[in-house]
Amino acid sequence: MEISEHITNLLKTLPEKPGVYQHLDKEGNILYIGKAKNLKKRVSSYFQKEHTSGRLAMLVRKVADIQVIVTETEFDALLLENNLIKKYQPRYNINLKDDKTYPWICITNEDFPRIFPTRKKVNDGSSYYGPYASVKVMRTVLELIRTLYPVRTCKMPMTVAGVQAGKYKVCLEYHMGNCRGPCEGLQSKEDYQREIEGARHIIKGHLNIVKQILIDQMQALAAEMRFEEAQKTKEKLDALLKYQAKSSVVDFNIKEADVFGAVSDAEFCYVNYLKIVDGGIINSFSEEFRKKIDETESEILELAIPHFRKLFESEAREIYTSHSVELEIPNVKIHTPTRGEKRDLVELSVKNAGYHRLERLKNLQITDPDRHVNRLMQQMKADLGIDQEPRHIECFDNSNIMGTNPVSACVVFRDGKPSKKEYRHFNVKTVEGPDDFATMREVVYRRYRRMLDEGQPLPQLIVIDGGKGQLNAALQSLRELGIDQQMRILGIAKRLEELYFPNDPLPLMLNKKSETLKVLQHIRDEAHRFGLTHHRKRRTSSALKTELTKIDGIGEATAEALIKKFGSVKKIKTLTLDQLAEVIGKSKAQKIFSYFHRENVTKS
Repeated sequence: MEISEHITNLLKTLPEKPGVYQHLDKEGNILYIGKAKNLKKRVSSYFQKEHTSGRLAMLVRKVADIQVIVTETEFDALLLENNLIKKYQPRYNINLKDDKTYPWICITNEDFPRIFPTRKKVNDGSSYYGPYASVKVMRTVLELIRTLYPVRTCKMPMTVAGVQAGKYKVCLEYHMGNCRGPCEGLQSKEDYQREIEGARHIIKGHLNIVKQILIDQMQALAAEMRFEEAQKTKEKLDALLKYQAKSSVVDFNIKEADVFGAVSDAEFCYVNYLKIVDGGIINSFSEEFRKKIDETESEILELAIPHFRKLFESEAREIYTSHSVELEIPNVKIHTPTRGEKRDLVELSVKNAGYHRLERLKNLQITDPDRHVNRLMQQMKADLGIDQEPRHIECFDNSNIMGTNPVSACVVFRDGKPSKKEYRHFNVKTVEGPDDFATMREVVYRRYRRMLDEGQPLPQLIVIDGGKGQLNAALQSLRELGIDQQMRILGIAKRLEELYFPNDPLPLMLNKKSETLKVLQHIRDEAHRFGLTHHRKRRTSSALKTELTKIDGIGEATAEALIKKFGSVKKIKTLTLDQLAEVIGKSKAQKIFSYFHRENVTKS
């Protein structure tokens, strides 16, 4: 099967996340919409085998582009797939008709609200939560609510006035313990409403809030020595902890809205647009905007919002953004939510913008590696606040155990990648005992004294594996050499990955997903690995010298070959002459055999 270079590159950059994918033809028309638990695996499967179905083979041949929308869960992907298929009716999808809708959970707008499942949404002030892709999941939610909060199931239009007038009577549900009898005033409206609020928290997935409420109730009842009631509350808490079937839902009250999320780097800002109708996502689109004068996300959103609304002919009167914007659109409310379902939608949009960025960067790394390196260097320069791109970085790490065989490693990165031929080891000469600061001063001085003597170009950035102490020790050597102003130096501490700069009391904390931090972590880990390998070799060599290398004519290479083969000097002492000769030859074998056996004779 022949696959275009564009599709091949796209497949390499797809996220391994749940979501929806769209196959498009060369004119940009949607051929097929599908959902996936793992987008990378599912979409790649279309192009990795010959298809026996002629219709499927025809679809794959027509695919010229692929677009994906990342979702939180597989259920959310199923819902989004349903909405998009209904909207676009792609040629290769089964027709979905609007008479088949997903279920919602309704909380009625009454003095004593009811909670029940429905497929019909009525604009009567009631709250609708969903939709649920799985009826089983919805029933699990309702079952948990009825376990924790036994609200009424009757269909009477119950009011406070009616209760006070004595219009209602308790039914069998009350006698079975499934209702607390608000119809006869046995449960107050205030207490009933508190239980409804608890039910809302469960539906929205705010289980920690409900958990804390139950814990507080249980402890209060136990303090009052009402142990039976405390036990019942504990059983409710256990039921909550066992509840695992949770689905991300959207409030039906969000009739129509546009959602915009943005992430950026030194060169581009990536903006995602989500169109929300009746609480469901019906469209998602991401685009990159090249920065001209280092614009902020807010400034770019101010340009992107009118662009997307015109492109998609949106007339939504609510806009939610990830960053505050100074933009006025007649009869449109624009705000940046900080919590709740609206904030969840904004975070989903930001996540999709982030995945679009990663996809573009991975594609750039494959198709244009030079541009990728240039962009990475610009990003590192901006993140670290340095005046040169760190094309040449060197990192130092010390290794010693209880002060034995102290060594230091220097590793070199060029354009963000290891340059292993330039790695160097240093056997510490002037320091005795475990003194990291003195060791750092020595090796940094020796490294750059030699580079200056040989006329080698100095690095733009030096990274020290450690905090302020090691950083200051290295800086002292640079000052002695008079080159502390010719390059930048920083220390990276392992616990929280803080970056320390000279004369700056506060560390720099980069985002854990930052490309700059990943490069610095890579060079730090590489220095640690390289130094530890050499340190182990020195310790082994030192141990060999105390035993085998005391024998005249036996060097470290011979001793190491025997240790590698037989494991220990103790084992070597028990070997016959022929066994030794098989590894190191007759001449050296005779020397070792004679030495150990002569030694044994002398001892006896």
